[in-house]
Amino acid sequence: MRRLGNATNEAAPPNQKTRRKRPGLPASARSNLLDELTEVTRHRAAISEVLRAIASSPHDLQPIFDTILDSAGLLCQADVGSLRLSEQAGLRLVAVNRNMPWSPPELLEHSSSVGQFAAGRSPVHIPDQAAHELYRRGDPYLLTIVNVWGFRTGLFVPMVEDEKVIGVLIVGRTRVQPFTDKQIELVTDFAAEAAIALQITRREREYREVQNELAHANRVATMGQLTASIAHELKQPLSAVVTDGYAGLRWLRRQPPEIEKAAQSVEQMIKDVTRASGVIDRIHSLVKKHAPSKEKLDINGAILELVGLIQSEMIKNSVTARMELAESLPHIQGDRIQLQQVILNLMINSIQAMSDSAGRERELHVTTELIASEGVRVGVRDSGPGFSAENLQCLFAPFYTTKPNGMGMGLSICQSIIEDHGGRLWASRIDPQGALFQFTIPVT
Repeated sequence: MRRLGNATNEAAPPNQKTRRKRPGLPASARSNLLDELTEVTRHRAAISEVLRAIASSPHDLQPIFDTILDSAGLLCQADVGSLRLSEQAGLRLVAVNRNMPWSPPELLEHSSSVGQFAAGRSPVHIPDQAAHELYRRGDPYLLTIVNVWGFRTGLFVPMVEDEKVIGVLIVGRTRVQPFTDKQIELVTDFAAEAAIALQITRREREYREVQNELAHANRVATMGQLTASIAHELKQPLSAVVTDGYAGLRWLRRQPPEIEKAAQSVEQMIKDVTRASGVIDRIHSLVKKHAPSKEKLDINGAILELVGLIQSEMIKNSVTARMELAESLPHIQGDRIQLQQVILNLMINSIQAMSDSAGRERELHVTTELIASEGVRVGVRDSGPGFSAENLQCLFAPFYTTKPNGMGMGLSICQSIIEDHGGRLWASRIDPQGALFQFTIPVT
């Protein structure tokens, strides 16, 4: 019998793989990888800070400017810095580093040294500005920042978007310490991404401004349709003032004068004048231009303020109004004028939709209620002819209208306003006739 060898010499089981030790990376390579990972992390963090500033401050650009500058300074370990945006007159200062012991000029001409650096669309690195040719030639900007402010090493990074210079990012050190190639690369990449984010924000702001102009034009046009109602709302209290005034005079002319009765007439006159003043104030607030401003708002109160403005329009079209406003609704956060514009637009549309409904009851039904998952819901329903399924798909499209003289912007603007408030606006067909428009606004 053949003798087997020791267990330690036996062949390895077929399923066991021979393990090979992988050679480790040299210490220098590991250090380089770690440095690159750190740089990528810092770069992503810088961009995240800018995006966070944009998200938290959509209507105010200053926090965004400050964040861009601070993030750039941290990326390259700069001591000082400033951010300038390009406009027709030159490069305007919009942000300056908190560590800056001096105040840079507000505007630099495009022909200045900084303007020339920006026009080149490539980063300009000056290791020692006191040794630069422009300094030796007596350039006013470099002379000032070196001799007065002690700004020695400088990096000028143009911010370019769509082949257009929109600004320049300036970072520097108060000692002669050149930036490394990697630092320059980091700031350059960051500036390019920040430029895109900044342009998107500026265009969004321009869009909002145009939207506000359209909303204002729509409010003015809407009030123009309510001329008769407005005149009626003003005529009633003003006529009452005249009547009470004559009554007061009669009480005073009696012998002896009846002072108490005359005082009651004057008190009634004050109430009537206050009522007329309230109408004028509501009209003025609806037609004047104003920047959007959100505040805590009682939606029921906002609706009731509008009822008087449409009273004559309802009488003229034989429309009755039914209000079912839920009690104790929580406040919402919104712009009072914009939300009143939406409600007024929907009510007028409903009244006009019922104007040709011969032989039918014409009822404008306005409701409010609290929906746990969505917030406060407002509904405006009419008993008019309604609309077809095809029209339903186009109701909120800009310039779509079924009115002979309509512009087709009212519902589109209303939808934009509601979406800006974090809600939604939609329409439904009512069988056998009628239409229902509803919108929701989140509760604060």
